[in-house]
Amino acid sequence: MKNSFRSLGIVVTVFLLMLLAACGGSKSSGGDSSEGDSKKAQLLKVAFNQPENHPQFKAMEALGKKLEERTNGAYKIEIFPNELLGAQRETIELVQSGTIGMSIVAGSLMENFNEEFVVFNLPYVFDSKEHQMSVLNDPEIVGDLYKSVEDKGMTVLGAFHGGVRNVYNKEKPVKTPEDLAGMKIHIIESDTNIKMMGLMGGTGTPMGQGEVYTAIQSGVIDGGENNELIYSNLKHVEIAPYYSYTQHLMFPDYLIINTDILKGMSKEHQQIFKEELAAAIDIEVEMWDKDVEAAEKSAKEAGAKFNEVDTKVFRDTVQPLIEEKLTSDNAKSLYEKVRKAAE
Repeated sequence: MKNSFRSLGIVVTVFLLMLLAACGGSKSSGGDSSEGDSKKAQLLKVAFNQPENHPQFKAMEALGKKLEERTNGAYKIEIFPNELLGAQRETIELVQSGTIGMSIVAGSLMENFNEEFVVFNLPYVFDSKEHQMSVLNDPEIVGDLYKSVEDKGMTVLGAFHGGVRNVYNKEKPVKTPEDLAGMKIHIIESDTNIKMMGLMGGTGTPMGQGEVYTAIQSGVIDGGENNELIYSNLKHVEIAPYYSYTQHLMFPDYLIINTDILKGMSKEHQQIFKEELAAAIDIEVEMWDKDVEAAEKSAKEAGAKFNEVDTKVFRDTVQPLIEEKLTSDNAKSLYEKVRKAAE
């Protein structure tokens, strides 16, 4: 039954994409061409689950402008925010099929295609934003991993900083795992996240980001776990005012592209894309701290109550998960490289 509903959701999404393509005149939904004044431009539609004021959206806009400029109009990027093209899991499938060109997806979802991605999604694996980004965009560390999903129709182009994730709820401040007892907390769907939240004291409940507000409001769940930008931008402060700095996750958001589209680019255009994506990632990282500061201020004005947490307590509770997930030699080696990069 669950698969039937998911298939229905994908069918509806594809139908909406067809309508968008029709409304857009000659624009296509994936990586096809659209007529310009004197040349054809390949339109790359990007699925995104956050609003337009998010640093990743702004960075992708900058990427689109530079890519179009440096390829003399050969490529155009159009970004669809707010889950307009579907929840992240659905958009991965749309990228794989070539229905859309690209999507920005949470790191945990990539575990479903190569379990070694779990290394970057483990709690407390990164010590800082700088540590994280030095690892996630180092070809020596991640090159083979990012290409490992090409046989599934997609390639990981790079990783954006996705913030530091903390727990928030509608009932009380969380200071210890005992405070989460009995609480259903929204998580991004993955076995790792479900087990992590269980060890932290709560019950992990996966669902699409667009469903979270109503679910908390109606009592289906008690809270969520995310960074300050999402918490403030999506107005979750209105129904879950207690935000606790558990700092349990710092997993990335990956930009994935349909592999055939990427391989269809000339070597020159692939290099331009690589260079401009690196610049866009730098832009996103620079904007993040400033936007977090503004988000915290806005949330406090809306009634948020922020509290510090002894993270060592939570770090100790999730240690069994780290040991459980590092099952292969490759995963253990990758984890060691990540930790060594923090030294």
